[in-house]
Amino acid sequence: MAYSSPSPSTLPAQFDVLVIGGGAAGLYSALCLPAKLQVGLITKDTLSISASDWAQGGIAAAIAPDDAPELHIADTLKAGAGLCEPQAVEILVREAGDCIQNLTQMGVAFDRTGNQLAMTLEAAHSRRRVLHAADTTGRAVVTTLAEQVLKRDNIRVFNQALALDLWIHDNECRGVQLFYEQRLYWIQAKAVVLATGGGGQIYSQTTNPTASTGDGVAMAWRAGAQLRDLEFMQFHPTALTKAGAPCFLISEAVRGEGAHLVDSTGRRFAFDYHPDGELAPRDVVSRAIFNHLQKNPQESVVYLDLRVIEPERVRHRFPNIIRKCQKWAGINVLDTPIPVSPAAHYWMGGIVTALDSLTTIPRLYAVGENASTGVHGANRLASNSLLECLVFGAQLTNLEPLPLPDLQPQSTDEDFNHGPEIGADIHWIERHRTQIAHLVWNSAGISRTAQQIEPALTQLAQWQNEFDTLSLTHTMANLHNHSTYQIPEQLALENLRQWTETRNLLAVAQLVLKSALFRTESRGGHYRQDYPTTEPSWQLHTLIEHSTLLKSTLIP
Repeated sequence: MAYSSPSPSTLPAQFDVLVIGGGAAGLYSALCLPAKLQVGLITKDTLSISASDWAQGGIAAAIAPDDAPELHIADTLKAGAGLCEPQAVEILVREAGDCIQNLTQMGVAFDRTGNQLAMTLEAAHSRRRVLHAADTTGRAVVTTLAEQVLKRDNIRVFNQALALDLWIHDNECRGVQLFYEQRLYWIQAKAVVLATGGGGQIYSQTTNPTASTGDGVAMAWRAGAQLRDLEFMQFHPTALTKAGAPCFLISEAVRGEGAHLVDSTGRRFAFDYHPDGELAPRDVVSRAIFNHLQKNPQESVVYLDLRVIEPERVRHRFPNIIRKCQKWAGINVLDTPIPVSPAAHYWMGGIVTALDSLTTIPRLYAVGENASTGVHGANRLASNSLLECLVFGAQLTNLEPLPLPDLQPQSTDEDFNHGPEIGADIHWIERHRTQIAHLVWNSAGISRTAQQIEPALTQLAQWQNEFDTLSLTHTMANLHNHSTYQIPEQLALENLRQWTETRNLLAVAQLVLKSALFRTESRGGHYRQDYPTTEPSWQLHTLIEHSTLLKSTLIP
């Protein structure tokens, strides 16, 4: 189901707050903003299409009688491999209970055992603390949040609205450039919240939806915001891998419930790499699979065997996985192991934010996967991602945006002059979008070396030059600031979306590769085959200001 507010004939020229993104982070942020503020929620698809909607495993929260916040904090810090910000982790864990209570009051139907919330175990957790709604937790959360958003008189939702760039004036954020219903607008706002999700689409193998093109990070970078730790991409060990089937995530919770990770002979090879076997941290399990396949080139996948779990338990906990494996791969998981291999899943790095979710640009906030709050460090602990969306969205509860200084009003419509080259431009974009993803997967995937990264950066720079010479790129660069434009029908939303997403993918890919080349050690989700050890001297954040890479001070 898609959710939207009634479509206006024109967009208002100003909002109190603009929220960019319709996943869990954007929705919860909008709901947490004071009700007196007029909020515009912008999503380039619909509210029902986001990585949050795809999230299967659940939400981690230390609320069970045998658990404690201190244990959850310790697990998070351990998984983060020395790069977590302790204050941010403290907030994440200690405010989890309030957020879960808020969701249940809104109507999220988490699974229960009797009268108690049911908890499952996931990798690197020391307790069963992951709440879930079967294996579609993200969908349950996003659906409920979307319904709540549409009940709020102060929130207007704009589906299929494409944010192109941030409006920066006097070194602070004043709004966004937006494409909506064949018109380009500059919309003012007293504050802007970026909640656009991750950038998994820079990789050819990813569990992310096609909308995850790093938009928020790219826009913030162009605006001059500080970015952090972009080299840390988490590769999920178990994505369905079968010719013709989507790269569908097989939840970590499957292994938490007891499924075995085996090779073609049925051997549980993960114990060769870590004493916790298939329940080791995700980066360890992903590298175990990668190394095993490298040693056995005749094999292209490993297998997740659910036959060791009671069938009724599988049917109860993983109905969506059962359906998808049957639909897309013709596999009955109750009697046949699932072929899997790693895929890019979650970006630990992003836009630097303070504890109140404010970025380094005044009036600009970031929440969710596009933010670098400091809670994940070098490797996210399973099921902390939806929790991060909630906890740091809740930091906006007391947001009091300052009035906007006087700005020039939007001018009257101007002509959008673009020649007949649109077909050639889109052909170039479609071809190179695929090539970018393959290049990054092969050069900055699970295992990286300078020998792979350096020529990839050269290639990306060449493609960037070609992109910059496209007729459409030239046209967009020469639009007059703060004017509105009626866009001709031949330049449809899909075409402009292809252009802006490819622009963002090119920017993000280069930033990720530069960061990966810069960090000459292995830590968490970043593994350098030519620098395979973790170095104490690199217990530092990688910071990017404009195009300059810097190291921060030692993590306390």
